[in-house]
Amino acid sequence: MGIQSKYLGRVTLVGAGPGDPDLLTVKASRAIQQARFIMYDNLVSHEIRALFPEGAEKVFVGKSKGMHCATQDQINTLLLNAALEGKDVCRVKGGDSFVFGRGGEEMLMLAKQGVEVDVIPGITAASGCTSYADIPLTHRGLAQGCTFVTAHADKELDINWDALAQLKQTLVFYMGLSKTDMLMEKLTKGGLSENTPVAFIENGCTPKQRVLIGKLHQLTSLKQQHKIQSPALIVVGEVVSVAKQMDWLGQLSGRQLRKVEHERTLQMTA
Repeated sequence: MGIQSKYLGRVTLVGAGPGDPDLLTVKASRAIQQARFIMYDNLVSHEIRALFPEGAEKVFVGKSKGMHCATQDQINTLLLNAALEGKDVCRVKGGDSFVFGRGGEEMLMLAKQGVEVDVIPGITAASGCTSYADIPLTHRGLAQGCTFVTAHADKELDINWDALAQLKQTLVFYMGLSKTDMLMEKLTKGGLSENTPVAFIENGCTPKQRVLIGKLHQLTSLKQQHKIQSPALIVVGEVVSVAKQMDWLGQLSGRQLRKVEHERTLQMTA
């Protein structure tokens, strides 16, 4: 039985997208602008934080590799206590709450305690960042599907690497920056060619976006050479070649084919 009280607040899980405030949904933007109590994560961009109402109470509960402002248990407790105090909580997460964002865990915990939960989906990083990098997740003749994988786990990753390598789909790895050696080893052992195109997308959908392109066997050297920092997605698959074609066509015509407000660095590695 959950806690029953007419004074319970409600929690809204808001997916804030991959960084560009223009990618917020209308519903997410409205929820943020009307919020009086906001809990937000590390991956919520500074541009989106600037939209938080001046008078709102703001609590940062960000997590990054090796640096946890709050553990997930502590975040759960903060969410529940705020709701029990009658506060309506706007829980803002980067990307989409249900794609490696632990939104499902928070929703279930709160629901078990009788707290009403609303969910506002957001554009997940794999979709938003690849689009801004001119890399389609699917492309006729190159990839008929895509798979999102987290390279982070509390314990050992439970992944069938052989099956993953043989999907012939686009692979997008979240939180994989510190696991590049493992990704190269596991995927090539699973049967993926070491010459498969790969891309790092650093700070995707923000003014600091960089796109670094190479081959699977160059993953770690590419990271080290260009000092790639988190947050960064890793894209593996033939679709990465589309970005090269777009860059070549732009150079050929002497103009940028698609106007993007963000800086875009495209590095070519043979």
